[in-house]
Amino acid sequence: MTNVLELRNIVKTFPGVKALDGMKLELRKGELLAVCGENGAGKSTLMKIVTGVYKPDSGEMLLNGEPIHIKHPSDAYGKGIAIIYQETSLFPELTVLENLFMGHEATKRKFGLSFIDHEKMRQTALDIFGKLGVEIDLDGKVGKFGVATKQMIEIAKALTYDAKILILDEPTASLTSREVTALFDTIKRIKAEGVSMVYISHRLEEIFLIANRVTVIRDGGYVATADTKDVDSKQLVSWMIGRELSDLYSKTAIKPGAEVLSVENLNQGETLRDISFTLRKGEIVGLSGLAGSGRTELAHALCGLSEADSGAIRLEGREIAVGNYHEAIRQGIVYVSEDRKANGLITQMTIRENMTLSILDKLSGWTGIRFKWEGELVEAYTGRLKIKAASSATVLNNLSGGNQQKVSVAKALVAEPRILILDEPTRGVDVGAKSEIHKIIDELVHRDLAILMISSDLPEILGMSDRIYVMKEGRIAGELSREEASQEKILTLAL
Repeated sequence: MTNVLELRNIVKTFPGVKALDGMKLELRKGELLAVCGENGAGKSTLMKIVTGVYKPDSGEMLLNGEPIHIKHPSDAYGKGIAIIYQETSLFPELTVLENLFMGHEATKRKFGLSFIDHEKMRQTALDIFGKLGVEIDLDGKVGKFGVATKQMIEIAKALTYDAKILILDEPTASLTSREVTALFDTIKRIKAEGVSMVYISHRLEEIFLIANRVTVIRDGGYVATADTKDVDSKQLVSWMIGRELSDLYSKTAIKPGAEVLSVENLNQGETLRDISFTLRKGEIVGLSGLAGSGRTELAHALCGLSEADSGAIRLEGREIAVGNYHEAIRQGIVYVSEDRKANGLITQMTIRENMTLSILDKLSGWTGIRFKWEGELVEAYTGRLKIKAASSATVLNNLSGGNQQKVSVAKALVAEPRILILDEPTRGVDVGAKSEIHKIIDELVHRDLAILMISSDLPEILGMSDRIYVMKEGRIAGELSREEASQEKILTLAL
């Protein structure tokens, strides 16, 4: 079968890091090729080379059998190669139509002058969205739409360039199951039009649903390529991490200790209503429910990021008032946000600066910050969480999403919490890193830490929780023990 895109022996080095070493990839016409690898394996670097963001140090790229050199992203678009990132790059204050043709507006000649051809652009947009099976207000501002619709707009934008190769980078990370189904339907339509796709995802179950073949990379190098019908998830994981993963959920038996947190009749407008629950030392309590059920809002109320209208929060029997997050940390309640960039990390700063940001008062002496102590602390947690970086001076923007998530967890742990609230702790994290985070969570409860874990991943909730509370429309719909819990029971309560 003809290769529309081929990469041979690609090498890319950054200061202190060899991101790609002899990497290769073959994409066939009209296929969907999945690309798998751990966080930091080199997937994003490889795609940035394909789309002209980076230039390779050495190696060769062929398009339809002919050698090419892509100078910049616009050059990639011109050659029919487009990428849809997990975080869209649209202009929220512009309309859908304006976003679609930004920088390559259709024009017409009149009176010897060039004018923007609005009618042609509108008709082209209608034709593209028709092929995608999407109805949308072309004059609506992009900022009013949700993540799923923005992704459809990004795909449509790529097709306005007549893209023949489409790269999808973690497209389902922020989508509901219904939105994922709609996206997959769109992908099938695009494939039927003869477009070839590269699909990057940590969700192995998705790969087996929609991919024709899968390429696995590890530590910047090529490992294997196989038809999805010829491999299983166990084989893929083994290729990705270089070993067999014996157990994804590293939960060991422990007898919980005394009650450390008690919440009674917590209310917050229509968001939280009569919330009551308990949490004990050495216990992992899972918090499940559908998107919008109030899980994150409850976490924010517990750690001072929002204010409850009424109710009581008791820490080891003593009622506390948590007016802000700094006060929550002082009381021993630490939160790891589901949106690490909005509420957790400053990606323009280094690993070291981020990790110790919330404990600078503890690190400070009469002469200022005790940098030796800070360095030892950062190095310890960098090693413990296996954060892949050249050094603790690496700026977070240069880390993969999974390694950024590990820094977010490490930042919480250096604060030495008594209660740790984890909101989607393994979202966007590969299976190897997910297993490592689960092991760390298990280690923490054996040190008498109490953990409240919010997760949309039902196997994760079932695999790691001692007890599970299920939320629905701002209320706790029910409580399940580890022994009685099942996906069916959780969904019945959630729905």
